[in-house]
Amino acid sequence: MQILSMVWGILALVGFFLGLIPCVGWFNWLNIPFAVIGLIISIVAVVQKDTGSKVGAIVGIVCCSVAIMLGAIRLLLGAGIF
Repeated sequence: MQILSMVWGILALVGFFLGLIPCVGWFNWLNIPFAVIGLIISIVAVVQKDTGSKVGAIVGIVCCSVAIMLGAIRLLLGAGIF
């Protein structure tokens, strides 16, 4: 589950950077819900009762959170939210 959340977070960041390309900013409308689902999966991976390291899940939480926040800011600045 931790590997899944880490990969999901990295894909969310890649999607955010793809949305920074001019004329592809609409991609943030798809990427933000994708990152929210990844954030939920990452939180579930952190609270599971595993005895191992939770670094992958924490990386997923950070990456998905950054993708959500910066994607929303990008949409706000590009007048995509209005």
